Amino acid sequence: MRGGPPVILEVALNGVTSPARNPASPWLPDEIAADALRCLAAGASIVHTHTHEPALDAAGAAALYLDAYRRVLAERPDAILYPTMGVGRTIEERYGHCEPLARAGAIRAAVVDTGSVNLGEMGPDGRADRFDFVYANGPRDVAYMMETCRRLGLGPSVACFEPGFLRTVAAYARAGRLPAGTLVKLYFTERGYFAGGAPLFGVPPIAEALALYLALLDGVPLPFAVAVIGGSLLDSPLAEAALERGGHLRVGLEDEPGAESNAALVERARALCERRGRRLATPAEAAQLLGLPARAGANAGAAA
Repeated sequence: MRGGPPVILEVALNGVTSPARNPASPWLPDEIAADALRCLAAGASIVHTHTHEPALDAAGAAALYLDAYRRVLAERPDAILYPTMGVGRTIEERYGHCEPLARAGAIRAAVVDTGSVNLGEMGPDGRADRFDFVYANGPRDVAYMMETCRRLGLGPSVACFEPGFLRTVAAYARAGRLPAGTLVKLYFTERGYFAGGAPLFGVPPIAEALALYLALLDGVPLPFAVAVIGGSLLDSPLAEAALERGGHLRVGLEDEPGAESNAALVERARALCERRGRRLATPAEAAQLLGLPARAGANAGAAA
């Protein structure tokens, strides 16, 4: 079908894509803020960012995020911004930056990743152990993130690296325990996350994989978006297939390191949506479509 509700477009500005990998990737707080404002002006609904110092503790990470987010909110108080996961041995440490950001009124969403995954890839030398990284979120961790979002009035932004992640979301939804404002992002892998090798996790960007994900959501009416790690969502069959089914999109240099720029990806996504008879949602419309709680803590003006 053509037409339908506005499309929520999330743009992931940087992630592990450093300026050394792509000079267009924003890195420092002022660069992140400027790029976020360009993407919002081009039509993005939600902006996701990392910091240039990922090993900072919760207080240090919150300060870096606030440095960028306050600049954005000063010009776009409607912006929906959210950070990535922090570091630490416990979920309380890894998630600790979310509370000060929420209390400052800087964020309305938070990352909630509902499972664990080996973010591995096969290198050109045939070795599969170059990146020995397990992204681990056990059931207790997931429950903590969910409860923190509920307590702070943040919408969970869920990245489904594997189908099992989505089964957890669906289980929470059926049990009536899913916080308001949840957006489920279905991840497909074209290349590895860290260096672009052959991926050893996830599902390929094909229609059959989308059908599997959507089958797991059968009877659970949650908004979903599609993303391709290490490849081009907009050049894959998934973007149009998702739009046809009422879904949403995620783009950005975090996922597609070789793209021209984040703003160029937003422009391409907008053109695709318009061809399908759907326009991009403003941040205010995205908040309404998701059912996001009102901004927690201080208002946007105070955050700015």
